[in-house]
Parts: sequence; structure tokens; C-alpha cells
Amino acid sequence: MSVSGPDFTTLWVSRISRNRLSLVLVAPTLLLLVLLLFFPPTGSEGGALLQFIGRFHPIAVHLPIALILLVPVLELVGRTQQFSYLQASVPFVLGVALLTALAASLLGWCLARNGGYSGPLVTQHLWGGFFVVVISSLCLGLCGREGRAARLYPIALAASIGLVGFTGYRGGQLSLGEDHLTEYMPGTLRKVLLVSRSSAGRATGGAATFYGVRIQPIFAGHCISCHGPSKQRAGLRLDSYAALMRGGKHGVVIKPGDARGSDLFRRITLPPSHDDFMPKEAKQPLSGDQIGLIEMWIAAGASKTQPDLMTGPGPQPVTVAAEVRFAEIDYAAVAKKRAAVDAALIELQKRFPNILEYESRGSADILLNASLLGPRFADEDLAALAPLQDHIVTADFSRTAITDRSAPAIAAMKRLRVLRLMDTKTSDVTVQSLTTLDQLESLSVFGTKITPAALPALARLTKLQHLYAGETAISSTRSLPESLKNKIVRE
Repeated sequence: MSVSGPDFTTLWVSRISRNRLSLVLVAPTLLLLVLLLFFPPTGSEGGALLQFIGRFHPIAVHLPIALILLVPVLELVGRTQQFSYLQASVPFVLGVALLTALAASLLGWCLARNGGYSGPLVTQHLWGGFFVVVISSLCLGLCGREGRAARLYPIALAASIGLVGFTGYRGGQLSLGEDHLTEYMPGTLRKVLLVSRSSAGRATGGAATFYGVRIQPIFAGHCISCHGPSKQRAGLRLDSYAALMRGGKHGVVIKPGDARGSDLFRRITLPPSHDDFMPKEAKQPLSGDQIGLIEMWIAAGASKTQPDLMTGPGPQPVTVAAEVRFAEIDYAAVAKKRAAVDAALIELQKRFPNILEYESRGSADILLNASLLGPRFADEDLAALAPLQDHIVTADFSRTAITDRSAPAIAAMKRLRVLRLMDTKTSDVTVQSLTTLDQLESLSVFGTKITPAALPALARLTKLQHLYAGETAISSTRSLPESLKNKIVRE
């Protein structure tokens, strides 16, 4: 025998009254309030488990939105005689909406707190979710009652719908960009609604500069949702020139005058299937013209103030390209240098797929990215790379299992320019062994066991430009040697 809608709702409400449901939800609602007040998003990436849990927020958030928007439909249609039974379902729908809204809000906090988010948009989105929970609770308590409660109920319901719209809009801005509703708005509609086009791309670098007119809009359209004011993946922001040149927790991403040696250029030119390819997460890859503009800009010195010499709206690189001079590559000399290391490289590439590659077609220098293997890469694996030690210029050991036992092997890589030890079990012992690396420009010890005792050794690295020391015992600039004060980054 089938169970009718009203009978099922009555049975559900009889088992768990609305008052009891509200009491059950008091504790998690207060927990959400405490998390928002005392543990707001800081822009840093946290634990992997909470990031994993938080990734379910986009899945969970759509159910309470649909249910809350369904309530006024049930109320209005239920006023007709034919569908009057629908009104009896409202408490059930509101109850489920409240439960799922609370779950989605907690998941949203996990994502924001641990996923590299920060800024007013994130704050407004989180607090919007909290107030959706609060007002939904109020709606659940008021619906079906008489007297003053009956008059307050439609006001509370309208407020909850408005909050859902506001919170959803802020969420859209976080995931799709601040002008996601107006970016492709037809010109006629823009005029009617008095909506002007965003000028953010030109404002950052100045209306007449190549960076402001040609480069920053590329970052704004493809990169800033993950590397902007609201979210900073890997501590990297691309929404301003200063932040771009500072780099992120993994080091600098732009090397003025050396496009192919710049990590940003390397990532945007990798195959889309590569783990390091950018932009990722289903975002539109850069076009050939856009990549060409970035390459020319970096090769010309990555200037913030260079005038925009191009004419017209589209990429016309001829004028700028005439000013760019790439160094002539002696491929015979490169081949000779590679011949000394090719055999060892090929054998090691078989053992360690994808982590070893030449820096460029015109170079015999090698990039080592052991982070792709994670904890499967340990001290004994690093020791096996000794035949390549004189050719490695960038080494990334982030989140691998190496320890201080690998210090001699790292110190033997005399030509290292970039070294990343993020989230490894290395300590002062390893750092103090690096003093012989006189070419080292960027060092990341983020999340390691380094202490202020290693600072004198770091101060002796004369070419060091960036020291990434977030989540370490180096917590005060007062203890820093003068030579490091303008080089350290703690995000």
C-alpha cells in the first residue's frame, strides 16, 4: 500500500518534532559560528584530509539551495484546492534544507580554511551560508503556526531566499570571477542596466604599459580565480605585478630576460596531461598568441613600465618582437654537453619516470621534480641521482620522504639555482650544508624543522633572493640577519 505525501510528513514530524530538530542542530551551528569567528580563512593551504572533505562543498551546496527555493513554490501552489496537500510537506522540506545547508556550510569552511582562500568575498560567502542556516531554522520554527508567527514566516522565508541568492552570487564570484554575470553580457543590456566593462586589467599595470594592457588581462581571465585576492594556491598571487614577481611558496615564477627558465612559462607550455600544467581544473588553456605575448614580455625583461607598442585590440607581436633578442643557441655545444650525461639520464628516467627532464631544447641543464613521486621518493633514491648532480639546476623534493641523510647529496648539486624542501623531514642539518651552493637563488623550507639556528648559514648564500619559510620556527624578523630581512616569505 502506498503512503501518501501528508501521511509520510506527519509521521516524520511526529517522530522528530521541529523543536527537537532545532535543539539537535544547535551544537553544529554554534560550532560553525566558532569556526568562522576564531578560525577564518587565512589564504594558506592546510591539511590534506580537510581539503579532501572540503572538496565536497560544491556537490553538497546545491541541494539546500534547491530545497529552500522549493518551499515558496509549495506554499503558493498548496494554496489551491487541487494541491492543498503540498503545504503539509513544507516542514519536511525545510528540515532537510536546514540539515543540508549546515552540512554544506561546514564543508565550505573546510575548503576555505584549508584550500588557500582569503579575502572579503570568501568571508561574505561563508557568513552568508551561516545566516542561511540561521534563517532557515527560523522558517522551520515559524511555518504552520498561527498569530504573529504566521505574519513573520513569509518575511523570514523571503529573507532566506535573498540570502541564498547573495551567498550563491558570492560563490560564483569565487569560482568564476568577480564579473562572471556581466563578462559576456550583451552591449544593449549593459546600456539598459548601466553596467560598465571591468577595467581591472588595465588598472594594475597602467593603461599605457605592455604589462597592464596585454599581460595582466591574460592572468585575470585564466589564473586569478586560483591565484588572486580570494585564493592563493601555493602562496602565489598573479593579480598584481609585485605579487607576481615575488612568486609563491615554491619560489619565483618569473626570471626577467629568461622566458624558458621561468617556472610560469614552463607550466603554461607543458602538455595538458602533465601534473604541472597550468591553468588546470578544467580552466581554458592559454592560446598560442597569449603564450607568445607572455614569452616576449619575460624575454624583454618582464617590465612593469614598458610602453605598449602594439596597435589594435588583438595580439600583434611584430613591433614588440623586434625589440626582443633571444640569445643564439649553439646546438652543437649543447649536444656535446648532453652526450656526457645522456646515458645516465636515460637509465634514471626509466627508474624515475617523469621527474627528470632537460630545462629546454637549448640546454644541458636538468630539472628534477621528485615531488611527483611524493613519499615514494626517499634518501636512497636521491643518492642514485649522483651521476646527474653537476647538471641539476632545479630540484623539487616537496612532500617526499627525504631526511637529513640526503644533505650531502643535495650539497653536491653545485649548480642548483632553485631548491624546494617543502614539507620534508629536513632540518637545520640540511640547511647548514647548503653554504657551498653559491648559485642558489630560491630556497623553500616551508613546513620543515628549520630553526633560527640555521639563519647564519642562510645568510652566507650570497645569491639567495627568496627564502620561503612559512610554518617553520622562524617566526620573528627580529632574529633575522639583515641580509635576509627582505628575502623571507612566510605565507
